[in-house]
Order: sequence, then structure tokens, then C-alpha cells
Amino acid sequence: MNKNWIYQTNIYEVNVRQYTQEGTIEAFSKHLPRLLEMGVQTLWFMPLTPISAIERKGSMGSYYACSDYQAISPEFGTAEAFRELVEKAHQMGFRIIIDWVANHTGWDHTWTKTHPEWYKKEESGRFKRASGMDDIIELDYNRSDMRSAMIEAMKFWVDQFDIDGFRCDLAFWVELNFWKQAKAALDQVKPLFWLAEADALEHASYLEVFDAAYSWKWMHQTADYYQDKIQLSELVSLLDQYKSGRGLKAWFTSNHDENSWNGTEYEKYEIIAKALMAFSCTWPGIPLIYSGQELPLLKRLKFFDKDPIEWTDTPHLHHFYKTLLQLQATHPALNARVGVEMISNSSFDKVISYIRKHENREVLMIINFSRQHLHVDLYADYLQGEFINVFTQEIFNLSSQKQFQIEPGGFWALVK
Repeated sequence: MNKNWIYQTNIYEVNVRQYTQEGTIEAFSKHLPRLLEMGVQTLWFMPLTPISAIERKGSMGSYYACSDYQAISPEFGTAEAFRELVEKAHQMGFRIIIDWVANHTGWDHTWTKTHPEWYKKEESGRFKRASGMDDIIELDYNRSDMRSAMIEAMKFWVDQFDIDGFRCDLAFWVELNFWKQAKAALDQVKPLFWLAEADALEHASYLEVFDAAYSWKWMHQTADYYQDKIQLSELVSLLDQYKSGRGLKAWFTSNHDENSWNGTEYEKYEIIAKALMAFSCTWPGIPLIYSGQELPLLKRLKFFDKDPIEWTDTPHLHHFYKTLLQLQATHPALNARVGVEMISNSSFDKVISYIRKHENREVLMIINFSRQHLHVDLYADYLQGEFINVFTQEIFNLSSQKQFQIEPGGFWALVK
């Protein structure tokens, strides 16, 4: 079994608690056909483990305050329900990855009773809070026996449920040498996909182990750009930095943290939110989508309390995501290993234009990152032949036409 699938996958983050009124694995599974039809390739489940009761936040607590690494929270269902979901998802063609919280546990994790020596301590002898957060306590990675137990716990999910990889929470809070140890051990069981919650620039060394890491800096700076704090040229320069680094980059406009704490994508990006997602699906790397973005999701979901997504029969942006995700998953020029070439244009301070090529297959993107309606000329005589707009099916002959009218926050996705 190889891992070539990771170079043309996309990842859809599943917030089980808020996904349905029931908030269960079984209830979520009813959405699989819709997500498959939309073009989703990989499902990332936020932590499914039981949640600590001590120091619990809100009425339901944080997914990330685990009380047992080798169990499923009754809130979400049973081990059998998850096993059935993974089997069904695999039959449909999905890959499954789960969130893994290695740096810390909740206060009443089973290890606090069986192995209190596996935790860092404060001067008082009390378990050490993780970065000042009240509901979690830090593990001690100087303990080789704890490391072995952690790896065995991860192996449990591969053996018992046949998952395809891990999204590792705050991966850079854990020593890199642990991840090297864990990957070496687990890849003996099955080749896995390793996604680090770490910035691919700031924590580049983690890409020695992980297949992909986040593009947090891009996500933050695009918001700064929209708020007129920086110029588009600074975003282009940042893209050059990401291109030169190792590993795959994960591009996103929202996730559970962003949505709950910093605002929805529409609060941050307003009219260019869809343009940024079009970028995320067509720039080299892996696009990340959060639960409900296809609605679109216009509210901040509560993190520690029940706050279900209000689904409609046909999410308004279903076709938008379907068009982008199916293009990203099937077009050879959008394989993550295929490079990108920037194209000069007449609105360089507002528009990013680029092309990706594989043999005679080409995808051309022209994205308006401004609030203005623009007339854009492409400065590329070598662009020749007929291209089709994947959203409208309109045909353009670039041999004779290199001028485009683009609405505020609009974009052209053209396939040769």
C-alpha cells in the first residue's frame, strides 16, 4: 500500500458534536453520500475520545481534554459505530484520519491514576497546567515508558479501526524526536498520513516527519491584507517562502479554532472568502474544509456546549465546493507535486494569476482579492488555445483574448 493518494486529497474536518442534533457518529454517517458527491476525499474527525469531567469547560467540555486514549466518548457513540463508519467510508472511497492530542490530557485521564509519574509537575507537586489552560495538564516526554504507551495508544486506533492517519494537535508542542519514534513504529503497521498542526514555515523541521503542515501565517496575513494592513505583494512574497519549504502545505480559511474563537471566514474575509477557498483548492498543497462551510456557515459554533449546525436540504455552496473539490481531486495539473507559475497581470496589487501544468493539461487561475470590479489583462503571450471556465462552461480562446472582467472577490478557474 502506498501513500500517493495524499498528493491529490482534500480534507474535511468533522465536528461530530455540532454536526447533527444527535451529535453522534451514527447521525454523521448519513451525510457521507452528500460529502462524497461534493468531492470530499479525506475525513478528519476531531477527537472522539472521552472528555475529562474535572475542570471541564462549559456544559460538555473540550474534545481536547482526553480522559482515555483508547476509548470513544459515549457522547459520540460506540466503538462499533465508529468501526462501521470507517468500513462504510472506505467502501465509498474516503480516507479517515483522527485528531491526536499528544501533548496533554484532561485532569482525570486514566494515566493520572495509574501513572502519575508520566506528568509534569508544578513546584507544589500538582499536575502542571498546559500553557495556562485550566482543563488540561502536560505529559512528560522525558519518560520513555510514557512515550511507548502513547505509541501503543495510537496503534490501537490503527489496529482496531483501520484509520488512515493522524492530524496531530499542536504537534510542535511535542518534541520532534517523539514523532520520529512514533512514525517509525506505526508505519510498520500501515503507511499513514501525518498532518501536523504546525506552521510549515515556523516549524519547518517537523516536516522531516510529517507529510503536511498548516499554512497558518498565510491564513492570518490574508486577513491582515483584507483589513488593509499589508499589501498584496507581501502575500505573494509569503507564497514564495512556502514554495521553497519542504513538505505539503495545508490551505484553509476556517477550522474549529478559527470559527469558534476568531470568527467565521465571512467575518475575517467578507467578500474574498470564496476567492480564498478557490485559491486553497488550486494552489499546490492540500485544501482543508471545516464542517458547514458548504452552507455557508455564518455563525461561530460554541466550543464547550451543544450548538448544532443548521443544515438545509441543499447547502447553498454545495455546487461551488463540488466544482472545486472534484477539479482538485481529478485534474493531473492539481496534484500537489506539480509546481505553479505566476503570471503577470495589469492589476498586480489586487489580482493573483497563476497556471499549473502537467504535460498538455493546464489549469489557469485569475483571482481578484479586492473589493473592486476590475478589468484585468494577462501579460503572457505563451498562453494559447481554448480554455473552459469550470463554473460556467464558457469557452475562451486565449490565443486572441487575454482580457477579463472580474467582479469584487471574483475569480476565473479555466481549464485547457
